[in-house]
Amino acid sequence: MKDNQFAELQLFITGPTYLRPEVREAALLPEFGHRDAENVKRFGPIVADLKKLAGAGNDYEVILFNGSGSTAMEASIRSLVADDETVLNVSMGAFGDLYHKMAVLNGKKAVQLRIQAGEAVYPDTLAAALKEHKPAVVTITHNETSTGVVNDMKTLCAVIREHGAMSLVDGVSIFGGAPVNLSELGCAMYSTATQKSLGLPAGFGVAFVNAEAEGKAARVTNKGYAMDILQQLPKARKFQTLSTPNGTLANQMWLQLEYMVNDEGIENRFARHAAMRGMVEEFVAGLPGYAMFAPEGFRSATVSAVMAPQGVTVADLKNLKEAMRAKGYLFDPGYGKLNGELEEAGKRVIFRIGHMGEITPAMLTRYLEALRTVLPKG
Repeated sequence: MKDNQFAELQLFITGPTYLRPEVREAALLPEFGHRDAENVKRFGPIVADLKKLAGAGNDYEVILFNGSGSTAMEASIRSLVADDETVLNVSMGAFGDLYHKMAVLNGKKAVQLRIQAGEAVYPDTLAAALKEHKPAVVTITHNETSTGVVNDMKTLCAVIREHGAMSLVDGVSIFGGAPVNLSELGCAMYSTATQKSLGLPAGFGVAFVNAEAEGKAARVTNKGYAMDILQQLPKARKFQTLSTPNGTLANQMWLQLEYMVNDEGIENRFARHAAMRGMVEEFVAGLPGYAMFAPEGFRSATVSAVMAPQGVTVADLKNLKEAMRAKGYLFDPGYGKLNGELEEAGKRVIFRIGHMGEITPAMLTRYLEALRTVLPKG
């Protein structure tokens, strides 16, 4: 293999994310049979640690889907929305739109509540949509990766419950970086993935499902095979996957989750992410012409979206990406579709700063210092 074939960049995008050297090295741990006793040595601790991170207690079971967060999300649609029911897809950005697209492409009776990009979902707005559409199921985004907005999921899930609907939550970009407290949320299924705040390579979609979800799935038809949580659960209860997993990723996941829970500590991890959000807020406050995109009180602990000054273009942000590449960093010039819409409307474009997973405050400090030297002046 050629030396120096690939650039070694420090990733400050929103996924995939930086891997600790120890996680890279764990890829060299022995392979194993996924129906053998060796499998449980990996997946037993993995499941236990995931439940601790989620605050799930005994209320939820963990399913590991071979795929991504999108795989788990689509499984929630296939398994938990009956053909004669209405599903309300609440969207405040690109990934809320994706949940809606999944519902539509799977032939479900789907309606959408669209929130302006950069805004959170407010209880009164959600309640009005629930009264209008009377859905049986609601999909909602915990942390909108495209805008850096985080929702108050405890309040929103309570509103959904008050209107007699079941909630399905996309937690792909926040799980492992901020508290979830699943037992308090009471959502039927919470979906996430490995390649963002867990600080791992992509390869598993992670789903937390409760008894309500299992009971509902038994009444839904045409769920497919891998997308059916009733096919998945018997294997999950044995700490197995339905089909052959990525053993290399399982080894890495075992090591990383043990580190997160037992070495760094869950509360310390969440505090680190919150501190990095504060660092970005302080950085942006000191930049004339720049501003945070998300409203105060609804800013993500894992990804920040920053509005550039009026006159900065999408092309400028792409040039900025190359300037940061030359400094050894991968810069995120913002979500492409959103920035295209903002620019076309004459509004300020945004860039994103991913501060999730194994990014540390010291790493973020160096990145922001480098970024300051190349940002267009406001």
